[in-house]
Amino acid sequence: MHNTDLISTLKQRRETLQVTQEQLADISGVGLRTLKQLESGKGNPTLKTLLTLTDALGLTITLEVKNLHS
Repeated sequence: MHNTDLISTLKQRRETLQVTQEQLADISGVGLRTLKQLESGKGNPTLKTLLTLTDALGLTITLEVKNLHS
């Protein structure tokens, strides 16, 4: 999953739960400005920020490691 796909999934989940950006910022501790930038396609979130947001939204991130020598 690419970064834009992940951010899109987070935004869709937030909207499905009927949580505003302001509420998610309060719940997660991620700054409102950071959240707005991410959802508008700007910025480059850290793994910590992504994990914080997914946790607040009840989601998990799974890492898939591909064998580069195949």
